[in-house]
Amino acid sequence: MRPLGAALLALVLLAALAAPVLAPNDPGQTFRTYLYAPPMRPRLVTADGRWQPPFVHPLRLVSRLEQRYEEDVSQAIPLTFFSQGKLARLADESRGPWLPLGADREGRDLLARLLFGARTSLGVAMLATLAALLLGVLAGGVAGYRGGIVDEGIMRVAEFVLVLPAVYVVLALRAALPLVLPSWAVFSLMAAIFALVGWPWVARAVRAVVAVERTREYAAAAVSLGAGHARVLFGHLLPACRGQIGAQAILLLPSFILAEATLSYVGLGFPDTVPSWGSMLHEASNVNAMADFPWTLAPAAAIFAVTLAANLLVEKPDRAAW
Repeated sequence: MRPLGAALLALVLLAALAAPVLAPNDPGQTFRTYLYAPPMRPRLVTADGRWQPPFVHPLRLVSRLEQRYEEDVSQAIPLTFFSQGKLARLADESRGPWLPLGADREGRDLLARLLFGARTSLGVAMLATLAALLLGVLAGGVAGYRGGIVDEGIMRVAEFVLVLPAVYVVLALRAALPLVLPSWAVFSLMAAIFALVGWPWVARAVRAVVAVERTREYAAAAVSLGAGHARVLFGHLLPACRGQIGAQAILLLPSFILAEATLSYVGLGFPDTVPSWGSMLHEASNVNAMADFPWTLAPAAAIFAVTLAANLLVEKPDRAAW
């Protein structure tokens, strides 16, 4: 199942990188006459049964109170591909926008916000994962190599962080900071907070491997040949932790994505103007999305996909490592 997990995660990352090409509209562009519009599916068969190149039916507002729309099957707007830097768009955009996943409460393209939101959510998670790995590898490597009081001190700090409820710690740290911050500041602060919470998991895994590997003959041989402590640790012992470091990175990534979604959901993350999976779910929570506008829950499906991919990738990770 690991190839499936790798393919799924690669697909999500590729979609995030190609967001400007895949999104037919700008994520911040609003279409006031399409509030909570449903998805506009591409079609190949017209209402009278004729086949033709891909097209969509325009939407017609039936009830403004219920925000209910119907397809106008009497009209067919062709789709054009690889035009104006877009993978697909309407051949005649003057007849209305194309909303493949529908629209949110502001009339913004959900697909565009989902793709650009992947950049935000995955960017925070990946930066936090990298920072947590650096801190954890350094702390765990030094603890496992030095042993004694250094090992005890570092591991006690790590265990203190581990016993704290991570969700509440993240919420408390973010709530202690100013609520209104620039987007870049929110991005950096969230990544830093997540890294401070996540590094002990990496440190424990690395420390366990280094503590065993430093007693091996190859480590003793390196010391006898005059290798310094830094060279032994970084050149010989830490490379033996590659499997554990990789497994921890794959586990931390979806955890940080969920943490970003949690903070944005409760209003402590990115503002509404910045698309992220968490802020999109926060918007969906303001209505009965499951019953009335289920397409607004698309970010939940994206988070589930990344979490599933990570679990498939770390299936039985210790068997090969040990």
